[in-house]
Amino acid sequence: MSQDNLKTRSQIDDKYKWNIEAMIPDESIIDQQLKQLRDEAEDYAARFSDRLTQDAATLADAFEAKDHIWRRLEKVYVYCHMRRDEDNSSEKYQGYSDKCSAVIAAVSASMSFFTPELLSASEDDILSFIHDEPRLETYDFAIRDTLRLKAHVLTPAEENIMAQMSEITSATNDIFTMLNNADLKFKSVTDKDGNELALTHGSYIKIMESRDPDLRLQAYNSMYDSYKELINTVATAYSYNTRTDAVTARLRNYPSARAASLAADNVPEEVYDNLIDVVNENLPLLHRYMQLKKKLLGTDKMGMQDVYVPVIDIPDRSVPFEEAVEIISQALKPLGDEYISRMKEGISQGWIDIYENQGKTSGAYSFGCYDSYPYILLNYADTLKDVFTLIHEMGHSMHSSYTRENQPYIYGSHSIFTAEVASTVNESLLMGHLFNTTDDLQMRKYLLNLHLEEFRTTLFRQTMFAEFEKMTHEAVESGQVLTAQWMCRQYEELNRKYYGPAVEDDDTIKYEWARIPHFYNAFYVYKYATGYSAATAISSKILAEGKPAADKYIEFLKTGESDYPIELLKIAGVDMSSPEPVRKAMDKFASLLEELERLA
Repeated sequence: MSQDNLKTRSQIDDKYKWNIEAMIPDESIIDQQLKQLRDEAEDYAARFSDRLTQDAATLADAFEAKDHIWRRLEKVYVYCHMRRDEDNSSEKYQGYSDKCSAVIAAVSASMSFFTPELLSASEDDILSFIHDEPRLETYDFAIRDTLRLKAHVLTPAEENIMAQMSEITSATNDIFTMLNNADLKFKSVTDKDGNELALTHGSYIKIMESRDPDLRLQAYNSMYDSYKELINTVATAYSYNTRTDAVTARLRNYPSARAASLAADNVPEEVYDNLIDVVNENLPLLHRYMQLKKKLLGTDKMGMQDVYVPVIDIPDRSVPFEEAVEIISQALKPLGDEYISRMKEGISQGWIDIYENQGKTSGAYSFGCYDSYPYILLNYADTLKDVFTLIHEMGHSMHSSYTRENQPYIYGSHSIFTAEVASTVNESLLMGHLFNTTDDLQMRKYLLNLHLEEFRTTLFRQTMFAEFEKMTHEAVESGQVLTAQWMCRQYEELNRKYYGPAVEDDDTIKYEWARIPHFYNAFYVYKYATGYSAATAISSKILAEGKPAADKYIEFLKTGESDYPIELLKIAGVDMSSPEPVRKAMDKFASLLEELERLA
């Protein structure tokens, strides 16, 4: 549907909108609040700089004042960001969002002295402060985590420079974002009825799922022809992004950019390598799946333009939002009555912005701040896929709900490593529920294919991305210059290794790396694959063991960032420091594949 045919924001019934007013009922305070927060940050530096660790009470005051400033700034930023997402044509909220970003940069610079000054004190003195000052007990883990990274924190003056330089060092990301979302245009495509279709980032995958092979090939070539024309520009942006990672890691005394990235979550590099190794060992399974897709598509030749096509069709079925809520309520029953009642109460309170309108941000997300509802943005279109999107984002929001109720502000968020677990556990439970409640053979085959596609796109594909990032950063760190030709060749070989002989080689897929925005935030895509593996293990435990496993999982949801991700996942019964969860996920993939092979 084009934007012109959509309802305006005002035409959407209020009962289908999120209750954003609950955050900030009176917008007239926003400018005043932002000015006050900027002033407080300047006062903070004057109050605590050079005296942060003079005694335990002062350190406790500094921690509490820092949280007080960031907690309120986060609330204003989130509100303005979500208001803008309601209708991106609104200059008012775009302006507010820009003001928030400027204040965030100023506050960061004003507080940049905090960590280096904390670490300049004796570690014994700091630990004794925790013992002597009850208010510092809340910050025990945060302090010890900071001490862990002492060797990688610079002097106060150097940290201030790094904070101010952040606007410049993030330039490659901004350049790619503008190129990718604003300047890059794709040639339109024509369907078999002669209708001209606009090709965009949003429409690409939908077109690639079409049953029309000529339409898919048009879209595939149009997409990558555009990147091919700009490949040297994109390669330069990505090369400098990678070099920035390497230089920053070197300045902070890390052996590599990957080590620096994983250190934030205290994740051993072996976890990254284990993921790649186990997935590579199981690539024959993906090759089998590609062979099955080729057979079910009834084609002699299958190209990369064909891999997104669902091999099993089901009749179109409308699933109104209210019905979707009942479906997910049934699916999530294994998590207990309290989980379900909390979720339903949240929906009735206005957690969710449900339907699309003109100017609304596309896709879906879970967002919010420590002092708000865990809001969900949807563009619900009454399809089964939308039900999966709803339960996915609800997993994130329930995670936030439990965490904020049980953790102080400083631990009230989640790392990506753990956040994706909560959403994927929900999706797995929905998949299991649908399997168990259908006696339609065609539906069962469709669900099997859908589940296998989740494995392909999350576990296999994200690991392929992780392997590419490892290659590019190691090349830069060994003194190599990243050229477009080298990256295209490496990506082409990776793609061939992952997808196997069932997929025909072409001269196009080698440009795919150039359109992946995740690469500008290095070494986080692997977390999608590890999170998917952990969630697969946890949901299997819940379904097999019942309440004991569900209770452990709920305890995990309450932990936020109160410990390192690998330690937190152990609460739910999964040890990601071992390759075993990834192996078990591969076993699950194999069993799904065997059943689809048998039924098909």
